[in-house]
Amino acid sequence: MNRLAEIAKLAGVSAATVSRTLTRPELVAERTRRRVMNAVQATGFRPNELARSLKQSTSRTIGLVVTDLNPFHATLVKGVQDTAEQQGLNVILFTSDDSQAREHEALSVLRSHMPQGLILIPTTHTRQHRHLLRGLTVVELDRESGLGDAHTVQIHNRKGAAEAVRHLISLGHTRIGAIFGQPHISTARERALGYREALAEAGLNSDETLIRHGDDLEASGRTAALELLDGPAETRPTALFVSNHEMTVGTIIALRSLGLRIPADISLAGFDDSRLMLLHEPPISVVAQPTYELGVRACEVLVQALKGEQDVQEVQHLRLEAPFVPRGSTAPPWSAR
Repeated sequence: MNRLAEIAKLAGVSAATVSRTLTRPELVAERTRRRVMNAVQATGFRPNELARSLKQSTSRTIGLVVTDLNPFHATLVKGVQDTAEQQGLNVILFTSDDSQAREHEALSVLRSHMPQGLILIPTTHTRQHRHLLRGLTVVELDRESGLGDAHTVQIHNRKGAAEAVRHLISLGHTRIGAIFGQPHISTARERALGYREALAEAGLNSDETLIRHGDDLEASGRTAALELLDGPAETRPTALFVSNHEMTVGTIIALRSLGLRIPADISLAGFDDSRLMLLHEPPISVVAQPTYELGVRACEVLVQALKGEQDVQEVQHLRLEAPFVPRGSTAPPWSAR
């Protein structure tokens, strides 16, 4: 259902009456105007922006809400924007900072601009904001919130994490520390499952003292690594698996502050590739997400849905491969050399 139809249904009038109320209010009876404006307010649209969009015959615009603008998210944005431009679409970008208030404001402002659709990296609060998504075609990117009618474009998180941990086990590591994001975020949960799966396959118990959770930011990765490495050498992990780029950077900073060499003293495998991972000496072994392609595919799914190139009842759930790339930061534990 488009925005005009949604307002019209709520007000009990035609879409033409809604359009006329917003663009030529003097032609509409006062009682009808009040019903329409009440419906506009109830649906979360901003009347001035809505009227402007109608007068301009609704610009070809899509919304994009990401949680941050770190290198990973910036590459996602680039993929979305390049693909949107090829389709003659404009992109309105917001960041939520994983904040309930900022996500609510972003979605409210976007609705007032009448976007044709929305690409969203959901937060843990997205389901509380589902009324702001009503009538919009939504593609959830990277994560999923559990909204039943949203398309999703993600990677095989569990598989990628399991491959990384299997690699560390194959080198002889049995005490493998792990740093994950917040457990209520889908990517963190899936990567933790992959870690545990690989340990179980090798007959290794999952030691909760070797696991920490951060908030996907650099500082929390540093803090978690320092906690895991606090203690005598014989009880420390001999390898670390870190489940996102920013926390991997924080882990590298922590290792340097402790004077630990990679991989001579400890092996390190991360999640997400970047030039920084390649420029580090030695280069960091990573689960390499196809970040740009994720953005491209999310926009393609949205465009297909908007063009009606699929059954309107069909919701797409795409998963892209994210291979593990071994590099110089992983080696057998020192005791096995």
